[in-house]
Parts: sequence; structure tokens; C-alpha cells
Amino acid sequence: MKQGNVLLVAIILNIFLLSCDTSIEGSDPGEVFRYNQASNITSLDPAFSRDQANIWAVHQIFNGLVQLDSSLNIKPSIAHSWDISEDGTVYTFYLRDDVYFHEHELFESRDTRKVTAHDFVYSFNRLMEPNLASPGAWVFNNVKKRNGGYAFKAINDTILQIRLEEPFPPFLGVLTMKYCSVLPEPIVEYYGDEFRKHPVGTGPFYFKMWEEDIKLVMRKNENYFERDSIGNRLPYLEAIAVSFIIDKQSVFMEFAKGNLDFLSGLDASYKDELLTRNGNLNPKYRDRIKLISQPYLNTEYLGILVDDSLEIVQKSPLKMKKVRQAINYGFDRKKMMRYLRNNVGTAALAGFVPEGLPAFDSSVVNGYHYNPAKARQLLKEAGYPGGEGMPPITLSTTSSYLDLSKFIQHQLQNLGMKVEMNNIPPATLREMVAQSKLNFFRGSWIADYPDAENYLSLFYSKNFAPDGPNYTHFANARFDSLYEKAQHITIDSMRYELYRQMDNLVMEEAPVVVLYYDQVLRFVWKNIKGLGSNPLNLLTLKYVRKDNHSEKLN
Repeated sequence: MKQGNVLLVAIILNIFLLSCDTSIEGSDPGEVFRYNQASNITSLDPAFSRDQANIWAVHQIFNGLVQLDSSLNIKPSIAHSWDISEDGTVYTFYLRDDVYFHEHELFESRDTRKVTAHDFVYSFNRLMEPNLASPGAWVFNNVKKRNGGYAFKAINDTILQIRLEEPFPPFLGVLTMKYCSVLPEPIVEYYGDEFRKHPVGTGPFYFKMWEEDIKLVMRKNENYFERDSIGNRLPYLEAIAVSFIIDKQSVFMEFAKGNLDFLSGLDASYKDELLTRNGNLNPKYRDRIKLISQPYLNTEYLGILVDDSLEIVQKSPLKMKKVRQAINYGFDRKKMMRYLRNNVGTAALAGFVPEGLPAFDSSVVNGYHYNPAKARQLLKEAGYPGGEGMPPITLSTTSSYLDLSKFIQHQLQNLGMKVEMNNIPPATLREMVAQSKLNFFRGSWIADYPDAENYLSLFYSKNFAPDGPNYTHFANARFDSLYEKAQHITIDSMRYELYRQMDNLVMEEAPVVVLYYDQVLRFVWKNIKGLGSNPLNLLTLKYVRKDNHSEKLN
């Protein structure tokens, strides 16, 4: 029996009940939201919220000064308002006086305490500590140095001031990142490195338990400061339960049985069951399931380490620009999207900056179209006619992207290039990429804030990993000059022009092979209310409600 038929039979035979979970004591099953995280969470410390798995969990537990709404507008959070100096270098934030940390026995009152501006000063200085080695330390690179420290100043308990070395127009957006969450100093200092699994924040849910690789539970914060539009206190849910099932077909079956409330993204194990060839929801599920979809500020790519001071680069043919360009020309992105992604997402035929950002302009930025003749010519010019004499190259990927990787492998082999696959777990891949131990790797960059600078920061030479997000170790003086110039320009149209010049330069040098610009996909039971979407694919659960009733497929 075909896989799709097996899945369909399983769905038909099951009654779609939203199952209860006895491990969440005292909770009505209709008030517990369940989702699966196939990529393991590595830390609940905001300082290490560098990937979606960590960000989704941290987002429920912590708050910062400001936040993004579903349209990526910057809105108040713990700061109810702010001022920016005329020269764009001084930001003054005015904090709410009704925000409290989650209850914890280590507070002096053995209960909780109010958040003050001093907590932000501590949290931001901690993020910059070299000994912490946070992957988010770079977000405050532009903050002015003062007396051996950084210019974060608590004017009093409710006024915080931040001084920048120079104007940086995306700075407010930067502050919406989870790295910039507020933390309670006594709790962090007590736990030290173990704060990663003992988080205390101010968010709509507080940490209850985490059995790594098994389950994470967060409970409703009864003292949360935000309210809905008619004055009801958020959140509505009683709890969140996160499972860590790796096998995607098993995840689909749990969703089908009602044990998960939504599926995020697309996987080969269920894409043809849930979607038509054109990327629409299969008509037979429309009475029970909603498909939420929109453009996603996520660029999927293959990264190539280009730092020739590293031995791993010196021994590889990928050190040659023409070989990297040949790879870019050597496979059909449109065909890949049609047959392997059901046309979910857009083939990346322009730059690294994705569709959905104002700086994106495919008429100006030159990407790569499928051109096998051009690829063969470049290989010949590189000294590898028909791939002859070219050493094998190894592409490191994960099981979720193995089908795409094999498609690229097959098409490149048609050009005479020998490509080997290295399939490794996501957490291992991320760590090895950060430590510059992989020459050719699958990557993705989800926007941290809605400005193209965020994408281009991956190629700024002062952001070399592991201290920053430049995982390819790309270094180019012209690029750096444009990048630094753009930071001083507050007129958007002028800044976008520089962004496009930078993007073109990256495409020419080819330290990356851009695959596609992604699309948010959420398959949600119709009894789930208030689960929207946003271009960052951030999972916001404080507005979610569940109607507790059975689902049954007719």
C-alpha cells in the first residue's frame, strides 16, 4: 500500500480527540496547546536563542522592551514608549511599572519582584560578556563603550537609556529579538550556566518542567501584564506542552490523532497527503483543518566556507569562485520547488535578501538561473573540464533537507561534479557550522528583525562565527565599506540601494548557493482560535484559545 494511503487509512480509523495529558496536573485538556519540536531545544536562556526551536520556547517565557505585531510593526512591550534623539544615537525607554518576574523562591520575598530599568542594564551587559559566548552578543556591537563597559544606563527604575556609537536605523527592530529579553540577576547568578534549564522571565507562560528530548511544559502566568483589546488578561491557555518527536511521519500521525494542535512547515512524509501539487490544502481536509500561509522572511541556502586561512578550505576546490558559481548555475531551482516542495516558497533567482523585504528587487539584484552550459564552462575555466580531476565535495545536511540535497547532488553529478552527502542531526550541524568545521553545509536564515541589514550581516567581516552570524567567513573590503556606510543613512530608499549593491557583490563572489525564499505553512485544527501567522514565523501563543470538542473525519 502506498504511503499516502496508509496515512489516509490511519486518519479515517482515528477519532480526532484533543487528548488530555495527565502530566499537566489540574489543566483542562481544552486549555493545553500542544506542538512538536523535531529540532531539539538546546537552551531556554534567551542569550542562546539563535534558532527557531529555542526562539519559539523562549518567546513564551520572556519579554523585552519592544515587540513586533503580526505585520512586523514595532509595538510597546515592557517599555510603553520611547524617544530617539535627533542624531539617532540616544534611545530613551519609559518602562511600565506593573511588570513582574515569574514567582521563584530565590527572590527575597520568596515570591516575585517588579522589573526595573536596572534589570535591563544587567541583562544587556551580560549578553556582551565574552565568557558567556552568546551567539547574540553582536546585536549590541554599535552600543557606545563607557568606563570599560557599555552605555546602558538606568536613569531611575522606569527610565532606561541606550547610547550608540553611531546611528543605526534598524536598532529598534534589533531590540525585538529574544536575545534582548529582561532577566532577573539573582536567579541568573545563582544558576549560572544552568539557567538554560531553570529560566525565569516575565512572559505569558512560566517554565514548569523540561525533560530534554522528551517534553517541555510551560504554565499560564496569572500575573501577566498584557491584556486583550477588551481588557481581558492574557494568556487564555492554561499550559503549553512541547514534544520532541524526530520522525516526521510519526509527528504527522500524532497530529492526525489530535495529540498535536498544529503542524508547522512542510515535510516529504506528509506534503502530498495534505497539499495539492500547487500548494493548496487537500480538499478532503478543509472541513477540519485550516491552512495558514504567507511569505516567510527565511532564505534557505547552502553555505560555503571561504576563509582560505583554514586548512579545510585550502584543500577544497570550493575555494575557487568559478567552482562556486558553477554550483549555482548547475541545478534547476524551479523544478526543485515544483516536485519537492509542491511550489511552497519561491525559487531564489535573485539575491540572499528574500521577498517580503522592501530592499528586495529581482530586477536589480542578479541571481543564478539554471544554466548547465554556463556551469560546464566555469568548471573548464577552473581547470576541471567535465569535472575531471576535481576532488569530491561533501555537502552536510539534515534528514529534513535530504531530498533537496539529493536533487542538487544528482544535477551536479550530471556536470561531472562528485558530491557526497553527510547527513547529521540539526543540533550537531549548527554547532559544527558555528565552529567552522564544515566546508559545504545547508543553512537557513530567518530574519531576526525586518530589515535587509539582518541578512547582509552574515557577510560582514567583523561578524565571523562563532562570535557572529558570518558562518562562511566571507570577507570583502568593498562589501564592508558599503555595509558601514548604510548604517549612517536614515533615508530608506538610499539605504536600500546600498543593500542591493551588497547583495549583488555576494552573488558575484558566491559564498552561498541560495535555494529558495520560504513560505510560512501552518496546518491547524479548526477548534484552535487566535493562532495567526507572521513573516518571521514566530509562534505567539498568548492570544490562542481552544474549543474543547471532538473532531471526526467523515
